[in-house]
Parts: sequence; structure tokens; C-alpha cells
Amino acid sequence: MRDRRDTLKNPQQELRIFRIRSLLAGLLIVALTGLLMGRLVYLQVVQHEVYSTRSEKNRVRVEPLPPTRGLIQDRNGVLLAENRPTYNLTLIRERVEDLDGTLDLLEALLELSPEEAEAFRLRSRQRQRPFQPALLMSDLDEAQIARLAVNRHRLPGIEVEAQLLRYYPDANITAHALGYVGRINADEMKTLDLGRYAGTHFIGKTGVERFYEDVLHGQAGLRKVETNARGRVLRELGRTDPVPGKDLTLTIDMQLQTLAYELLDGRRGSIVAIAPATGEILAMVSAPGFDSNQFVTGIDFASYRALQEDLDLPLFNRAIRGQYPPGSTIKPFLAMAGLAEGVITPERTINDPGFYQLPNDSRRYRNWLRWGHGRVDMERSIAVSNNTYYYSLAHELGIDRVHDRMSAFGFGQRVGHDVFGESGALMPRGIGSVAVSASPGTRVKRYRSALARATGRSRRCS
Repeated sequence: MRDRRDTLKNPQQELRIFRIRSLLAGLLIVALTGLLMGRLVYLQVVQHEVYSTRSEKNRVRVEPLPPTRGLIQDRNGVLLAENRPTYNLTLIRERVEDLDGTLDLLEALLELSPEEAEAFRLRSRQRQRPFQPALLMSDLDEAQIARLAVNRHRLPGIEVEAQLLRYYPDANITAHALGYVGRINADEMKTLDLGRYAGTHFIGKTGVERFYEDVLHGQAGLRKVETNARGRVLRELGRTDPVPGKDLTLTIDMQLQTLAYELLDGRRGSIVAIAPATGEILAMVSAPGFDSNQFVTGIDFASYRALQEDLDLPLFNRAIRGQYPPGSTIKPFLAMAGLAEGVITPERTINDPGFYQLPNDSRRYRNWLRWGHGRVDMERSIAVSNNTYYYSLAHELGIDRVHDRMSAFGFGQRVGHDVFGESGALMPRGIGSVAVSASPGTRVKRYRSALARATGRSRRCS
């Protein structure tokens, strides 16, 4: 105890201990300061780009600006497809922490039916580019917009966007000619130029809308905005304006289109009016029609099922997909085929007793005038639309030569007009000499096929 007290009372010893302790404390402070400075240098210099990018992402947001879709008008400037302002509900999944909870809240606020809620959830989970808005619902009404605005603080990642929505003023009359746009699906998303379609929710599905998609769509733009912690836009930092799609003028005359639709009066059928001198389509109607506006925002299951089960097949485009016999309009072409093959001359005549019979066949193929036209040459056969003359001519030509000559005139081929979804025609030809020689019955079937074509009949002979 004495030695320790002596040491503590020794001023020199105390000074030495104090200096050692001060040195150690100083070294510790220097070391800690060095570590702190090193960390600061690492963060500020080495990791500058990483953290500045993160900060920028928290503060700055890039939003796509979809282009305005081009208008479609008839030859006289009457609008057939336009864009009307509407409000859409979109979701950015990366900004939603509790997706299921958010969807539950949205369903309650929007008062969705069970069927609508199911479709709502399916759309929310569709594949989308990161940080790209997914369309949940289109054409919100004022009450829905108000409820969403009041609860905005509870809905991070959910936005109400003002956009232009496709609208067809005379949808039932033009549905089959124009087609319609609809929501982009997952398969279409894989094939699209995502830069060009950024922020776009709709694409041409059928008809002119699909055929001219590249013309009507345009090019997406973007804007860079500064946001607060809640994601609300504070100011715009930069912008690249979208390029609107080009307007389209069709050869359709809307007055003639409407008249054709009214003449059909809801009955199943099609009317196509063509300008002979130019080949321009002046009217193209398939009846009955349907409201193509239903497909833009997404038709409900019950309505779609009703269209599918309708016995009049309103979704079937008879103008471009129906396969119908040409009737007596084919007779001048058969006459030209006979002249080209040297089978007939303009002066040659046949006797028409009111019917035609194949050799060794008891069946009679009737002329429309049951007692016949008597002696008929080529010119008179066309003037009176004589069936017997063309039964005989088709028999002499044979089905193969009929097929080849008709094909040269374009029969059996697609017209190639600019309405998406056209079906080809049926043009049967011979089945081969071996089969024909092996079965006399087959020869009769071939002749009958040629005869049916001679008068434009479509019924199947057996």
C-alpha cells in the first residue's frame, strides 16, 4: 500500500502515465477518424455513381408518353374511328409493397363484381416491363375517380391516368370493315418494339386497325419528373414528345356503307360495292354487325358468350371470310376460257332443250328456263344467262382446264386488300388420270364439279 501511495504522489510518474494515456487516446481518435474519412472517401468517390444513381431513382422518375393513335375517316372526311378522353387506372408493381392488400382495397373502392374482380387480378399479374404501368381498368367514371383520389395515400404505385381511348361512332355498321383495337396481351408483348409501345395499352386486333397498325400507332415519348417521398410529381425535368400516328383515309363511302347495312336490315348477308374502274371498295358490310366498342376496354364474359352463341354469327365477317358461289357472273369468264382453248367460236351454237345430260348419265341438269332457249351462240348465252350452254362448255373444257383458266382471272385466290383476316376461296381441280380411269363414277363427279362451277353452284354432287 505504501509503494502505491508513493507512486501516486510522484509527479513525474503521474505525468508519464498521463502522457501514455493521452497518446493511446489520440491514436484511437486518429484511427477512428481515419476509418471514418476512409469510409467517406469510399462512399463519395469510389461509390459515387452507384449512390447518385440510387438517389436519382428515388427522386427522379421516367414516365412513358404514349402516342395519339391516328384517326380513320371515309373518302369524304367522315370520322369512322376517333379518340375520346378517358381516365384509366394503372399499376406499377415495383412500387406496391402489398399487392393483394392493394387489390382488395381497389376492388372495394371501385365496387367490382366477382367476375370483374377476377379479370382485374389477372391483369395485375400480366407480364410487364419493370416500372412500366400495367392497365387495370379503363374508362373510370367520376365517382370512381373521386374515391381513388380520397384514398390516394393508401395506394402507392396506383395512378389514374388521363388518356385517349379509341371510339367508333357507327360501330355496328363499320365493325367488320374497320375491326377494332384491344388490350395488348402477353403474347403480343413478346413481339412488340417495347420502346415504341412504352405506356401503350392498346393495339389493333382485327380489320383495318390491325392491317395498318404500324401507320396508326406512332412513336412513344417520355418525360423525366421529380417526385417526393410519396411519389407525387413535383416538377418536370425534361421531355421527349411522342410522335402521333398518321391519320388514315379509306375508300369507303359512309353514306353508301350505311345504305348497304340498312338494306340488309339485320338479315345474314354481305354487301361489297366496288368501283369497277379503280377497284376501290366503296362499301363493305357484313350483317348482322356488333358493337366493336365493347372490345376496346374488354368485353365481359356474358356479352361475349352471347355473341358467340348467336345463331346469326355476328362475329363472322362474311365479306372477307365467307365462301360463296359466284353465280352467273362466272359465265363470261368460262366463255373466254373456251375461246382461249379453241373449244368454241363466237358463232358456234348449241341446242338448248331446257337441260343438259352427261354421256351415259340419266341425270338432267336444268336450265333456269325449263323449256330452254333453243339455238344459242356465245353472245346470246351471256345475254340470257343460259345454263345449258355453259354445262356443255364446261364438259368440253374439263375441270383441269377450267381450273387453270379461272385461276388466271384470280378465282380461288385472295383479293389481297387491306382488311386483315381474309380467307381464300375453294377451287377444286382434277384428282389424277389414274383415279379417273380406275373409277367411271369418279369421272362423273369431275364432270359434275365442272358443271357446278359453270353455273356458279356450290352444292356438292355425289
